[in-house]
Amino acid sequence: MTKLEKISENIWEVPASARLEMNVPARILSSEKLIGGIDEKVIGQITNVACLPGIYKYAICMPDAHLGYGFPIGGVAAFDAEDGVISPGGIGFDINCGMRLIRTNLTIQEIKPKLSQLIDELFKTIPSGVGSKGLVRLNRKEYSQLMLNGSKWCLENGRATELDIENTETEGWVEGADVQAVSEKAANRGLNQMGTLGSGNHYLEIEVVRKDGIIDKNTARGFGISEAGQVVIAVHCGSRGFGHQIATDYLKIFTAKRNNYKLNIKDRELAAAPIKSPEGRAYYSAMACAANSAFANRQIITHYIRKVFENVFGLSASQLELETVYDVAHNIARFENYNIDGQSRKVLVHRKGATRSFGPGNSEIPEAYRALGQPVIVGGSMESGSALFVGTEKAENEYFGSTVHGSGRVMSRSKAKKKIRGDELQRDMLKRGITVKTGYLRGLAEEAGFAYKNIDEVSNAVNRLGLSKIVARFYPVANIKG
Repeated sequence: MTKLEKISENIWEVPASARLEMNVPARILSSEKLIGGIDEKVIGQITNVACLPGIYKYAICMPDAHLGYGFPIGGVAAFDAEDGVISPGGIGFDINCGMRLIRTNLTIQEIKPKLSQLIDELFKTIPSGVGSKGLVRLNRKEYSQLMLNGSKWCLENGRATELDIENTETEGWVEGADVQAVSEKAANRGLNQMGTLGSGNHYLEIEVVRKDGIIDKNTARGFGISEAGQVVIAVHCGSRGFGHQIATDYLKIFTAKRNNYKLNIKDRELAAAPIKSPEGRAYYSAMACAANSAFANRQIITHYIRKVFENVFGLSASQLELETVYDVAHNIARFENYNIDGQSRKVLVHRKGATRSFGPGNSEIPEAYRALGQPVIVGGSMESGSALFVGTEKAENEYFGSTVHGSGRVMSRSKAKKKIRGDELQRDMLKRGITVKTGYLRGLAEEAGFAYKNIDEVSNAVNRLGLSKIVARFYPVANIKG
């Protein structure tokens, strides 16, 4: 068993001296309540990440960390932009899986009489589930333009507002995309999936600001969250089969080339390539295509959410003030600059199940929010709702501008299915005021609330660590599950 050393309150480490191959410590950010529940395999995974070449400072586990492919989900690592590596396992198969939060001027009292109609219409309109076909029909040339331009493609094609673009991480676009780096198989998988939620833990949720849910009134007001009872919409999805195929393609390439790279890789699931190698560059370019596709996917879903609300309430989206609060990626790698050991360094930050958390004044934050900090959207389980945080300078200074992405699993999907049936859970949630629509009831059981950590425990740990600061809490009233 790997021995953890407690460094200070809420911080534990596997020191770099624990194994000869480690280049930096493995740092686990958690709390006294959560640290006992962390899987030993997760500690092993983050220790392996600490052995990768070109890594700076520490390999980091966030408070929501759990077992993933190669890297833990809830893992962060930054590699030198010249001498480091890029690893699909550090980004995830669902490239740019992320969260979008949409505010409205509606209250729970106003939507209650139409909630059943609203969720039925959303379920009929927004495709969900494995292999679902998209809302937008594209030819290959159009899809290539979408891969290159991300959310801006949506603006040019009438499916976004200027404010949507402004309030999306890097305006819904990742630099360096190259369609030549994408396989025909990957492109064909993505072509017909634009505007779909997908399956697994992906969802569209109607949520309400809790009675005691506004914790930081000034920041909440700045993000357009003004009162208890206000209705918001959360969307969680990514690049679907397109991103999955890109990850699969490049894992095969990196594995086949491993003898050429001569990298010290402790786990085949950590297959990686030097960032500056032809294959490393190609993977980054393909990843950027998938990231752009995912930003556009959430934007297209937003467009159709507006259509449904307009039909149900007989008012325009602008009258209902259906506006994007923010859209943020949590499976991605980004080139960013940080001061490390007194020197400014360009690094490739891998965030897998981790979110950007930029503090006040950062030039990449939308101007309207810049004095407050970057909005951070954290999804809990479908029974606990989500939370809105704000980024911090401390996260930038100490943890490569990163924080949590969710509450994190504590139980596998197979175990969750053995504990409860999907139809039982659906009826039980309805009794508690949460309507759930899904085409796959067994999948619903996989996402039961007990399969996740307590989001408030995770939030408390994040607050104490200063990774981000909680602004507001939302509870769910209706959910479409993929």
